[in-house]
Amino acid sequence: MGVEVSVEGLTKSFGSQKIWQDVTLTLPAGEVSALLGPSGTGKSVFLKSLIGLLRPEQGSIVIDGTNILECSSKELYEIRKLFGVLFQDGALFGSMNLFDNVAFPLREHTKKSESDVRKIVMEKMELVGLLGAEDKLPGEISGGMRKRAGLARALVLDPQIILVDEPDSGLDPVRTTYISQTLIDINAEIDATILIVSHNINLARTVPDNIGMLFRRKLVMFGPREVLLTSDEPVVKQFLGGTMIGPIGMSEEKDEATMAAEQAMVDAGHHAGGVDDVEGIVPQMKATPGMPFRQAVARRQERVREIMHTLPDSAQIAIQESFEEGFGTYDTEEFPLYEEPLESV
Repeated sequence: MGVEVSVEGLTKSFGSQKIWQDVTLTLPAGEVSALLGPSGTGKSVFLKSLIGLLRPEQGSIVIDGTNILECSSKELYEIRKLFGVLFQDGALFGSMNLFDNVAFPLREHTKKSESDVRKIVMEKMELVGLLGAEDKLPGEISGGMRKRAGLARALVLDPQIILVDEPDSGLDPVRTTYISQTLIDINAEIDATILIVSHNINLARTVPDNIGMLFRRKLVMFGPREVLLTSDEPVVKQFLGGTMIGPIGMSEEKDEATMAAEQAMVDAGHHAGGVDDVEGIVPQMKATPGMPFRQAVARRQERVREIMHTLPDSAQIAIQESFEEGFGTYDTEEFPLYEEPLESV
């Protein structure tokens, strides 16, 4: 099972430019979490801080009982073995075929025999749906396949924590859905702790167990999906609804006059865009039929039940209805198994 990641009072700046401050959250062990926010809010900076590539000025990051901001280089090296990272572009070596790309961490960091390396690589390539593409070069395949190859490489050392930076970057909605499905299936298979950094609304609403929101250099909220999807917090509601109405503007936060003018336009009948017709708790993506039941769902729902009494009445009603409608279980008749040709993804 994955390990818990506890962040407290984290502050990061570049020179005089403060990226975010006093960020406190806990990534529950074995669950899928997503960190959201408009472009430029420091989501990728946060991800790089978790693995020690960037060093925040204040706060703590405790992973498997070790604060990586205070540990030695040797301890940090050991902690990093817990991680698998999928970068935006897959970060593949262009001169290596997919097999050698995926095998690289095993050859670099272990003393396994080539027969063992081959067995592990083929297992991971099958998990991400790339069997048959081992001999292809990164330049010969689609962006979606490169992402999946990068994911296979991130998995070969059996990480307990998987960090995914903008999985939808450069992909159309269909390919993004395939990557999302793969991440859910991986969580079902190995119960890893997964953090997805994204600004994709559909992914945010349907994939993670927990959602966090960065805005104005602060963590606005972090919690179970049911709580965020029923929240009346203006920036959370605007972002997850994809609408113009709210504090988020084109280049920066809006002033009150701009917000009032936009609201007046809506009141006059102008459409504000977004996905207001599907507000509330939409069904969460389920693991593919045949995969183990995702234990993360049961753990998350139990936490939600414990705090249900603290939420507004409207949120309590919506959450209870979502539980009764079975959003946490897989219905094979409603969601039949499907496949896409290897070359097209």
